Amino acid sequence: MKTVLEISVIKYDEEKECIIKALDELQNLCKITGGYELSNTTSRFGWTFFKIWLRPNLLFCINEKFADMIKKSKGYKSEEKFSRFISDFFESRGCNVKLKLVEA
Repeated sequence: MKTVLEISVIKYDEEKECIIKALDELQNLCKITGGYELSNTTSRFGWTFFKIWLRPNLLFCINEKFADMIKKSKGYKSEEKFSRFISDFFESRGCNVKLKLVEA
């Protein structure tokens, strides 16, 4: 099963580029390719929404390489901690996004 993140952005073109760079960085750290997929977009009220599907090999590697950081992230459940870690990771790379884990 794939893990799905729902992303909300205001400036889609800029943020999409930032998100892809951040995800590519994670893939490079994991030495994999094709670890994620972006959905088509929907726009409403000045926001653009889309989903990112993380494939199991990328998800496993992220959880393995960043286990300590994920564990220290805010949240009670492991899904909340992972979601917060990814959100913080994007933010640290200059991406201005809102995200939530919608399926795991």
